[in-house]
Amino acid sequence: MSEKIVSYKQIKSAQDCKYDGVSLGEVMLRLDPFDVPTARAWQMRVYQGGGETNVACGLAYTFGLRTAVVTALVDDVVGHNIRNQLRMAGVDTAKIIWFNTSNDGSGSSTDQKGTLMNGVNFTFVGKGVMPSHTCYYRAHSAVRQLQKGDINWQEIFGTESVRIFNTGGIYTLISPASSQVALEAVEAANRCGTFVTADLNYRSKVEPDKNKAREINRKVVPYIGFLVGNDTDICDALGYETDVCKAAGFEEWLDAYKETVRKVAEDYPNLTLIGTQWRGAGNADIISWGAVLYDTENDKFFTASIRKDIPIKDRTGGGDSFTSGVLAALLKGKDLQTAVQWGAAHGILVQETPGDITMVDEKMVLSEVNRAISGGGIKASR
Repeated sequence: MSEKIVSYKQIKSAQDCKYDGVSLGEVMLRLDPFDVPTARAWQMRVYQGGGETNVACGLAYTFGLRTAVVTALVDDVVGHNIRNQLRMAGVDTAKIIWFNTSNDGSGSSTDQKGTLMNGVNFTFVGKGVMPSHTCYYRAHSAVRQLQKGDINWQEIFGTESVRIFNTGGIYTLISPASSQVALEAVEAANRCGTFVTADLNYRSKVEPDKNKAREINRKVVPYIGFLVGNDTDICDALGYETDVCKAAGFEEWLDAYKETVRKVAEDYPNLTLIGTQWRGAGNADIISWGAVLYDTENDKFFTASIRKDIPIKDRTGGGDSFTSGVLAALLKGKDLQTAVQWGAAHGILVQETPGDITMVDEKMVLSEVNRAISGGGIKASR
């Protein structure tokens, strides 16, 4: 590895870049069966969502930043719905690679039979002791077809210029070629002075073989500046064990997590930040919520205010919104203590509304930060 890895202290200025953030990943159409399990559903709500692209949506919609997504979709009504929802969040969709349905034999063409498709998932949010459940239809999705060389990263990072680039552990494992595309992207980003973030976000339904997942992720992590991952993700995706019980409270969990991330930072000295949200879930409706950010250079940990026994509507996207909250603070020149507070606040707020992405603005994030710090309640705005 010859590239110098960009630190969070080296994020480019806004005036020098076309984009504040660019995300590489899969984006799917999410069908939500309201408050009944999918097997019994007779009506659905429709959202878009994806582990990596949710970050771009949060940065754009909530924090008013300039973002784009790099992904692939089939050029049909489902793909158009996903694109339109991204646009509604304020995300630039010009970087989407489209597969036409003319079946013309080219590398970016398919038929109208669904031989190649846009990814779809059915996500029931859960209720009480009934856990959330997601069923995926992604094996033949367009984004799996992307190959190294398909995307002009030099134009994106060099000519147009980007302040922060993010991808994640879902995309890197989604196809035999996806890790090569991600590796090509993070190499180019560092070469052009872009700060790189990745969420390990391990999913067994994407890659059940943890050894294979670890082999791939260990190739990508040396190019990352900010690594997002809780103790379970760091174990599943990289192989670092954290000695803590599942029922541990935040303080006990944090002591164990500190030991783990110090080992990760020692093995990957390129990392300048490591962090995650913490979720203590008694059931599907009520959680406790915290967050931590580790400054590796100064061996210093920053934690957010702990929220206890918070009723939620939909846990999906909490980690993605934590990431976008932290990144938004960094992009706006805030310190690390502010960044972890923004990440925690944005992460809990996204869980108060249905869907993968937030439906709140920056003012509400700041209000939630202040409420949590002060330990105050909720006052109606009239």
